[in-house]
Amino acid sequence: MPPKTNTSSEYREILDNIRKGLFAPIYILMGEEPYYIDLIVDAIEKYAVKEENRDFDQLIFYGAEADLDVVMASARQFPVMGERQLVILKEAQSIQGQKSQLDVLAPYISHPNRKGVFVLTFKGDNLSATSAIMKAASKSDDVVVFKSPKVKEYQLAGPIKDYCRMKKVQIEEQAVQLLIEYVGNSLRKLFGEIDKLIVAAGSASNTITAELVADNIGISKEYNNFELTKALSLKDYPKTLRILEYFRKNPKNNPTVMTTSAMFKFFSQIVITHFLQDRSDASLMQNLQLKSPYAIREIRDGVAMYSPRQALAAISALRDFDCKSKGINSFQNEYDLQKELIFKIFTCS
Repeated sequence: MPPKTNTSSEYREILDNIRKGLFAPIYILMGEEPYYIDLIVDAIEKYAVKEENRDFDQLIFYGAEADLDVVMASARQFPVMGERQLVILKEAQSIQGQKSQLDVLAPYISHPNRKGVFVLTFKGDNLSATSAIMKAASKSDDVVVFKSPKVKEYQLAGPIKDYCRMKKVQIEEQAVQLLIEYVGNSLRKLFGEIDKLIVAAGSASNTITAELVADNIGISKEYNNFELTKALSLKDYPKTLRILEYFRKNPKNNPTVMTTSAMFKFFSQIVITHFLQDRSDASLMQNLQLKSPYAIREIRDGVAMYSPRQALAAISALRDFDCKSKGINSFQNEYDLQKELIFKIFTCS
C-alpha cells in the first residue's frame, strides 16, 4: 500500500508506487493545477488493469453525466478477469451541487473495496476539509489525497527545469524566462511548448536556447518586455528606444498595458531591494518573488543605476503615463507617450 500524501511536491512518489504496482484503494486528486492530476490518472489507467482486461475490469465516469449510486455500485464490484477493478470518476467538479453531492461517497471512502481502485478527480478547487468525504478520507489509511495548487509565476522555473531534465535536455536561463513570459503558468502549455522545442532543436542539440524559443513561439529575442527591462536596468537608452519602436510597429503582440506592467514591476522591485537589509540571492528570490536566479543580476544592475528617489520617480512617471494613455489630460498616441515616459525615466534625478 502506498503511503498517504497531501502535497503536490510528492506526486513523483505517487507515480513511483503506481509503476511498481503498489495501489491504494482510493485516490482523491484535486486542485487548481490539472497537469499533475492528469499525470497520476494516466499512470493509474496504464498500470492498474492490463490492457486485455479493461473491457471487464475498468469503468470511467464523467461528472456531468455520472450517477453516483451507479459509480459506487461499480466500485464495490470485484474484478472479473484481473486482480483489481478500476473505477474512475473524472471531472467531479461538474456534478450539479458537487460538494454536497459527493458526500454520499463518504461511506465508501470509509469502507472501500480492497479488490478495487477508485479514483476521484476534482479540478479547479479543493474539497473542503470539513466535508463528509474529506473527513472520512482523513480517518482512513486506504486513501491517497493529492492536492495540486496552481504554480505561481515565480515558482515556474523549477518545474520547467525538472521537465527538461526528465527529457534529458538542458535549458538556458533566458529561455526559461521567455517561456514563462510568453506562454504563462499553464504547465500543460509550457511542457507542450518544450516538447515542440526539443523536436525543433533536433538530435544535433540537447540545449533549449533563448534563440530557439524566440524562433519557434513567435517572439523576438531582442525585442520583448524581458529585453526592455534588461535595457532599463543598464540605462541603455538607444536600445530601449529601438525596442519601443519595434513595439510601435508590432502593437498586436506588444500592447502598452503589458509593457507598462513589466516596467512597473521592475521599478517596484528596485525600490523594495533598496530597503532590504538582506540583499543575498536567497533573500531577493524570496522577497521579490523572482522567477529564476537569472533575474537577480538584472535587479542588482538596476539598483546600481537607480537611486531610491529615481526608482520612485520612475513609478510616478508610469502612473502619469497610465492616466494619459487612457485619455486623461492627453490626446497623444500611446506609443508617443511611451517614448516620453522613457525620456522621463532616464532623466529623473
